[in-house]
Amino acid sequence: MNIDPVTLTDVLPDGAQQGMGPLITVVVPLNFPGLTTETRDLIVRFTSSALTTLVELGARVTVIDISRDAPFSIDEETDGVMLLGGGDVDPTLYGHTEYVGNLYGVDRGTDERTLSAIDLGFKLEAPMLGICRGSQMINLACGGTLIPDLGEDNPHRGGDGEPMFLDDTVIVAEGSRLEQILSRSQVIVRNGHHQAVGEVGEGLRVTARGLDGVVEAVEHESKWIVGVQWHPEDTDGSVEDRTALFRAFVQRSTAHAETQRRNRAGSAV
Repeated sequence: MNIDPVTLTDVLPDGAQQGMGPLITVVVPLNFPGLTTETRDLIVRFTSSALTTLVELGARVTVIDISRDAPFSIDEETDGVMLLGGGDVDPTLYGHTEYVGNLYGVDRGTDERTLSAIDLGFKLEAPMLGICRGSQMINLACGGTLIPDLGEDNPHRGGDGEPMFLDDTVIVAEGSRLEQILSRSQVIVRNGHHQAVGEVGEGLRVTARGLDGVVEAVEHESKWIVGVQWHPEDTDGSVEDRTALFRAFVQRSTAHAETQRRNRAGSAV
């Protein structure tokens, strides 16, 4: 069965570029190999939810469909970078050459373009929020690795014949940026992953784990860079938690925009 590719028209909310709020660049692979009706619907629903939430919080958004094999850049006026989910990361990207079960949606070109986008975000010193695959890619960009498959008893994803996404309990580290944002140390999240952060990249620290110890969130020790393995943009999850996390990101992006404006004004004097 032919599956229509996801386009920007499918996910962009009204008013995406209106207003005076911070400009958020959203990096997302809208398509990947092996796309099914189920995964297509998830991509549209999750991406639409993320973009709509940003706009409702006063941000302007521009989207880079990183699955397209075309040149891209991140505008120097960008105030924050959000990295959304997608297919699995190619295990050879982090040195794993053995067989991996349950792989789906692997596209090495998308992986490499995502890493390039993260590097551009680093150069702009922009706040970054990574979700699921986005969090994993931030870890790889910092020199970390992934667990390519959590195995058959993986509690972070629905089993055969079950919905892919489920409610999952994670424990948030005390004193972390994430705990301050969510105002508690135990959170029920929406999860559907079988890959996870392995060795943590340079400058990052673990800020949430599943009940089995699997890494569920990381953040940078000195920069406003947060990665969560779960999907706060899942409309079946907590609206309050999604809003709190996205609001914190938008507020930090606003502060970054103000700092950049002051710096440019000072340089012009």
